[in-house]
Amino acid sequence: MKKILAIAFTVFQLAEAQAQPKAGTTITSQKQKFVLETITSDLQSVWGIAFLPDGRILVTEKGGEIRIIKDGKLLPEKISGVPQVYDKGQGGLMDIQLHPNYAQNGWIYLTYSKPDGNNGGTVIARAKLQGNALVNWEELFKAQPTTSSGVHFGSRIVFDRKGYIFFSSGERGKKENAQDLSNHLGKILRLHEDGRIPNDNPFVNTPGAKPEIWSYGHRNPQGLYYDRQTNTLWDHEHGPKGGDELNKVEKGKNYGWPVITYGINYDGTPITDITSKPGMEQPVRYWVPSIAPCGMTMVTSDRYPNWEGNLLVGALAFQLLARVELKDGKFVAEERLLEKIGRVRAIAQSPDGFIYVTTENPGMVVKLVPVK
Repeated sequence: MKKILAIAFTVFQLAEAQAQPKAGTTITSQKQKFVLETITSDLQSVWGIAFLPDGRILVTEKGGEIRIIKDGKLLPEKISGVPQVYDKGQGGLMDIQLHPNYAQNGWIYLTYSKPDGNNGGTVIARAKLQGNALVNWEELFKAQPTTSSGVHFGSRIVFDRKGYIFFSSGERGKKENAQDLSNHLGKILRLHEDGRIPNDNPFVNTPGAKPEIWSYGHRNPQGLYYDRQTNTLWDHEHGPKGGDELNKVEKGKNYGWPVITYGINYDGTPITDITSKPGMEQPVRYWVPSIAPCGMTMVTSDRYPNWEGNLLVGALAFQLLARVELKDGKFVAEERLLEKIGRVRAIAQSPDGFIYVTTENPGMVVKLVPVK
């Protein structure tokens, strides 16, 4: 029996080893071959990634640092001028995005959890890069109320074709926030690029509602992507135990949390006895068990011809990259890639069309290099 168990354990170890993607080897997926190139593995909890026109790559570390990758190497110097962050639990320095007209205006947008006494609140700010320093810092928006909670900050930023900012905010661990229009928590928000409130936001004229709200009923949206070809805003969000969701986000709509969900409490007890309700949106895709989705992009590059139009979704719990096929806005199929790579936090497509993936603990940046 001991010999059988030993053999079984060895087979299990081999299966585990084979499942871990190795840098430099060719990975053959269902529709695309690629080589995994490790840019660096010397970072801490990489959260966001942005590509400067001069070829440098900026990556945020949750603890409050912005690091620089140049010519495929992590530089020892860091970006200065980053404010103090509320580095607690899931909070800290989070997303980073360039303004679509960065070459003309130089604005870099950041989200971070800002200390507020013993509390923390999620902020959108922008600044310009002068050498290796952030200057002309402007705080554009702060989600209210702040709280001492260390969970569910959300915190992704995207721009649409008209220059509006969409920003995701988690409900900070309090379910009721998501359905309450008098706060910013558990919402997708929409702002002008300078932080002003658009006068055509859906709740601008609703008494007691926060005018920045675009949609509500979200739990913890840590993936956001705007498809400029179809003018579609996509989000994905963490469910509790099960019930992670991929949603098509539309103006003024209610995405149900916690009234409807496909998940249950972490202790196995039910949250609700319904998964649908009139007036509440259904997800395009949901995951049971939870993959803990984080980070998302759509492949638009012709470097991956068989992936074009697919969403790439990171997974913290399952430590993989999910390739999600869609047709006419509906879920078709999913393939799981890079299993056991680590907790995937961000995915981005560079201006020259390559896909980059970041992980936390260890903090890595890897590049998917397609091969024929």
